[in-house]
Amino acid sequence: MDDEAPALEDLVYLLRSDPRVAHVEAVTDATKALRTLHRAMDAGQPVDAVFLDIRMPGLDGLDLARVLSRFAQPPRIVFVTAHQEPAVEAFELKALDYLLKPVRAERLAESVHRIVHEVLDSKTPEPAAAAPAEKTPDVGDEVIPVELGGITRFIRLADIRYVEAHGDYARLHTATGSGLVRAALNGLEERWRSAGFVRIHRSHLVSLGHIDELRLEDGHLSVNIGGAVLPVSRRHARHLRQLLVRRNRQPS
Repeated sequence: MDDEAPALEDLVYLLRSDPRVAHVEAVTDATKALRTLHRAMDAGQPVDAVFLDIRMPGLDGLDLARVLSRFAQPPRIVFVTAHQEPAVEAFELKALDYLLKPVRAERLAESVHRIVHEVLDSKTPEPAAAAPAEKTPDVGDEVIPVELGGITRFIRLADIRYVEAHGDYARLHTATGSGLVRAALNGLEERWRSAGFVRIHRSHLVSLGHIDELRLEDGHLSVNIGGAVLPVSRRHARHLRQLLVRRNRQPS
């Protein structure tokens, strides 16, 4: 869905040129998109993915994504936009991918690859089990869009070593580099607590699994993560020690 005719035509052309894509239908606003989706569902034709522009008149792409998330079988969402700013909000809506205009054929092919694998995984029957068990999602597989030199890239939550506050942004550090997301450290702390992230300082959030060592020098506590030495404030020191002790006691 895109209200810019040239961009929409280019996207449709690229999708129809991909042999993995069976059918493409283009619309220019949210009302037409919902009408098309309902018509397909009524005909028993599942829609695997929806490519949405974000900046639209009336109901924009983010609003439409929220509506689609309430469907019994929501389609996968890929945002296609000229704007980087909404990337964090798109990630919060569990978008499968986030493409920047002008869309490159090889980058779009990556999105199609993700869609195909998601569709195949959803159609693969679960193996029979002796007793029913609740399936717990692996939070480490969560993918986050970050800004790297004016380009939006996607990194896995499990690869993030630590997070550094940067005003209205947060810088996510991995073994291969870093990137910015427009998010407050407090919000990320709350959201990623279950993935093993803990606040050690007003400016730093760290992944417990990536801590190489805990240092105490001249009464000051710090952690070493991949060669980066980060200070631990006194108010967070006790909680960090408790978490590390608890983690080390868990059976491997």
